[in-house]
Amino acid sequence: MSTEDFPTDRPAVVTCGLPYANGDLHIGHLRGYIGADAFARALETLGQETAYVSGSDMHGTPVAVNAEQEGIDPEEFALRWHEQYQETFPKFDVDFDNYGHTHDETNTELTQEIVRTLDEEGYVYEDEILVAYDPKADDYLPDRYVEGTCPYCGAKARGDECDEGCQRHLEPGEIEDPRSVRTGNPAEYRERTHKFFRVSEFADYLTEFLDGLEGTSNARNQPRQWIEEGLQDWCLTRDMDWGIDYPGDDGAAEDVVLYVWVDAPIEYISSTKQYTERVGPDEYDWEQVWTDEGEIVHVIGRDIIQHHTIFWPAMLEAAAYNAPRAVAATGFITINGKGLSTSRNRAIWAREYLDEGFHPDLLRYYLTTTGGFQQDVDFSWDAFQEKVNGELVGTVGNFWYRSLLFAYRNYDGTPDSAVSDEVEARIEEAIDAFTDGVNDYSLRDVGHAATRLAQFGNEYIQRNEPWKLTDEEPDRAAQVIRDCVQLAKATAVLLSPIAPGKAQALWEQIGEDGEIADAHLEDALAAPQDTFDEPGELFAKIEDDRVAELNEKLEARIEEAASDDETEDGDGAPADGETESDDTAGEQSTSMTDTDDLEPLTEDRIGFEDFQDVDIRVGRIETAEGIDGADDLARLEVDIGFETRQVVAGIKQLHDLDELPGTRCILLANMEPAELFGVESNGMILAAGEEADLLTTHGDAALGEKIK
Repeated sequence: MSTEDFPTDRPAVVTCGLPYANGDLHIGHLRGYIGADAFARALETLGQETAYVSGSDMHGTPVAVNAEQEGIDPEEFALRWHEQYQETFPKFDVDFDNYGHTHDETNTELTQEIVRTLDEEGYVYEDEILVAYDPKADDYLPDRYVEGTCPYCGAKARGDECDEGCQRHLEPGEIEDPRSVRTGNPAEYRERTHKFFRVSEFADYLTEFLDGLEGTSNARNQPRQWIEEGLQDWCLTRDMDWGIDYPGDDGAAEDVVLYVWVDAPIEYISSTKQYTERVGPDEYDWEQVWTDEGEIVHVIGRDIIQHHTIFWPAMLEAAAYNAPRAVAATGFITINGKGLSTSRNRAIWAREYLDEGFHPDLLRYYLTTTGGFQQDVDFSWDAFQEKVNGELVGTVGNFWYRSLLFAYRNYDGTPDSAVSDEVEARIEEAIDAFTDGVNDYSLRDVGHAATRLAQFGNEYIQRNEPWKLTDEEPDRAAQVIRDCVQLAKATAVLLSPIAPGKAQALWEQIGEDGEIADAHLEDALAAPQDTFDEPGELFAKIEDDRVAELNEKLEARIEEAASDDETEDGDGAPADGETESDDTAGEQSTSMTDTDDLEPLTEDRIGFEDFQDVDIRVGRIETAEGIDGADDLARLEVDIGFETRQVVAGIKQLHDLDELPGTRCILLANMEPAELFGVESNGMILAAGEEADLLTTHGDAALGEKIK
């Protein structure tokens, strides 16, 4: 991997985390696939040779469990979802150069080849481990056939991952109080022989790797803690029959298959290889990327950072493949401020969005520009409407239509004039912002480079009022409209990675040939066509009654799902994963505070589920400075373990800012980002009273520890 700015003279590959082939896609999934697609398109706009590849994850226990519940073969089950994904992604303009799956011949052969190499190089050994066993069903239970308690944080966890707590990967035998997912029976641990990868030998290499890793800060910072705590060797095999066989002397070891996280990331290589096999190495050479010199960028979910920054680079190093240049880990999606819940139908499904008739570019723009890669993004139909109407309709669409319509009616296209120095300089500034956004792995900045250029265009045409100049100063009027057509073309080029469909429509409206996807940054300054046809409006306002209708549909679905849960669980019983409040009577406590001076307690209560949706973390203030022009506001940088957040807090007059660095604090982490006095705030520091007494912890809780 290199550290040069993009574009480089080496080929790049962009990948996204593989979707499990076991269920419908929703916008939580789409955030990653759309983000990776937009980043790959942005690289190509820079002139970087790029392939965008992925594939369906066919293996693992989620697929096996769901196939068993349906009474069909896992391969048949997974292929059905794989084919649905292949149909769905293009509808959102997610344009993979190759989309394979982990069960195909290419990935099977390459996976076994890499595992053989690990074995031959001495990085694999056998050991006896404890494996969960269901004595009533007489069945060994691989990872997700087991649920229990995380040994590290005490949260409810799956057999391979603490998905509801600290997000740590869990090895077989680690989970406490194991229970069989298949039968609900308590499980017991029995010894079994399995294969292990010596990840612990790569601690120094991984530390160096993380020092040079680009992408998002959470992908760099989170794994350092695991290295410091001491890396555990990684169990490569599982007790099940669905997956890729472990390669033995006779072709395969008996009774076990490779753990899904062995073959899943290898699909990145396999899919790139399949792309080369289709187009030829002269067009794109997969070996140059993966074994010689190339730029590898992974876009993943936050919950699989450990797999991509510990296990995967160690495996690549051991097998003599290139490590990724960057790992960009996306935040989570919430719906109306609450956690996305597929079981409770609190989700916006991919097919639902399409059925409502919205253009895919509207969602692409919302998901890529609402927050940075690693920030959590809240989706609501109201916020969606506000962003679409304000930025796409009111800014981009308004500028495109008014300027091009004036050009068509008065000049039949582009006036015969050179672009002005002012507008040329502003376009060059936008090109620089776009380039910086790509190199900072900020799709928000990439998108804003285009919308801010359109905003300048609206201000420019309003300031110069060409409709008043056509009679008295025709040359000046022509100059203004020539500038506006150039701005429209440049905006389309810069917006095309985020909104490829609408950008292509604008490209065609101004009479340009070919595909805007093939355009590069220099085309933003290339002269537009002399003539073009009458333009049409490319964006339509979303009306309030439409949003009200969408909100009603969502709430009805959520209520129906909740009703179904109550019916299934029995009257008055909490649903699986929920707890009842403790109503045990006790002595009434009294406070030493004069309660007459306190705010009264609110009469509104929230449920346990609502509290779980609030993500509160232990943090440490790293820097604190006042914000110019704001009497009360301070800009803080707060380390929360996974990343450092910029937060705006109203404590400028209440605390000595110079003394705050090093102070422990409590941060509300999943609050929607807000901009105050031109400074973005990604969270809220919790404090008590009018004097802003900062909340902290009594003991030595780790940074990033969740408040429960």
